[in-house]
Amino acid sequence: MYKIDRDNNKLIEIEKKNFSDSEFRERDHLQEWLVEHPNSLGEDLLVIQKEFSGFHGTGERLDILALDKFGALVVIENKLDDSGKDVTWQALKYVSYCSTLKKEEIKDIYQKYLNMKSDGNSAEDKLSEFFDGKNYEDIDLNVGTNSQRVILVAANFRKEVTSTVLWLLNFNIDIRCFRASLYSKVEGAGEDFFLDISQIIPTREAKDYMISMADKIQEESLSSKSQINLKKLQQQFWGKCMDAINSTDCTLFANRSGAQGHWLGTPSQIKGANFNFAVFKSVCRVELYIDTPNKELNTKIFELLVNEKNSIEDSSGTKYKWENKDTVRYARIRLDMEGSIYQNEIWDDMISRMVPAMVSLENAIKPFYRKVNDAVN
Repeated sequence: MYKIDRDNNKLIEIEKKNFSDSEFRERDHLQEWLVEHPNSLGEDLLVIQKEFSGFHGTGERLDILALDKFGALVVIENKLDDSGKDVTWQALKYVSYCSTLKKEEIKDIYQKYLNMKSDGNSAEDKLSEFFDGKNYEDIDLNVGTNSQRVILVAANFRKEVTSTVLWLLNFNIDIRCFRASLYSKVEGAGEDFFLDISQIIPTREAKDYMISMADKIQEESLSSKSQINLKKLQQQFWGKCMDAINSTDCTLFANRSGAQGHWLGTPSQIKGANFNFAVFKSVCRVELYIDTPNKELNTKIFELLVNEKNSIEDSSGTKYKWENKDTVRYARIRLDMEGSIYQNEIWDDMISRMVPAMVSLENAIKPFYRKVNDAVN
């Protein structure tokens, strides 16, 4: 690795180092870096436990346990300067243990980790954030084939490891190797250290091919009978909901012709804020959803409405959930109620609660349109 000296148009070599010679340790340093920055492994990962030893009947302890954006469990084993020859077998044992974990067990594992960190958040809320605002009830964890993965991290990998990993890839086992390289540069009286983490197996080209195949499989899955049936249910539900909302004095959805997804939205008179209906497996919702491309603007709009919280809730006679989290761009004011898209026998009851709730929410927000718009424009 080289540092570019632009003034003199030269390269300055940065020396490659061993972790142990530089007094860096596996658990105290490399593992903690990965825990705090899991995206250094090239994707969004949510660390849910470290030094996990909750395997009944064994004294084994894996390094890091994480979730990916598809709800798959990811076992991360990190070694320092040398992978050792048994790391693949070690990781496969751990992933086999994890294959039996149920959703509630995973949530409990994560909650213990948050408690250990004194985070103060609930595992359900953090999982909802990671999965882009999905209700916890609608999140699938560790479900289906290929729902467990392995990531190995080390400065150097022995041939016994790379040969085994390449063989496993032929059988669609999602296992990847990342090389962690340490560099240093002495400048003045101090020494600066640099870390480079790069995927070496599978190669980038092979990974792109695997991703394309995964996308194809996912697309085919969305065409399955269950997905088709769900879309039909959603379309029928929103048709009934539209008939009900249009029979009121509320004109919000006058120009909407229905929807097929889990939500039905329409713009409010605040730029970037929509009024949404949503329905999931075990809950239905009405909300004001604030999502301009600018997080700071979303926060400003939200805070202007928070200033009127008492008036809004008194006007509607409803206590809402006010959400503006640092981890996501959007903010929202929402009301969740019991309901299920899969129980069409209770649709009329759901709609009879959702529609008045939406009318009340709009009427409560409406007096503050001008005040908000004047403040943000």
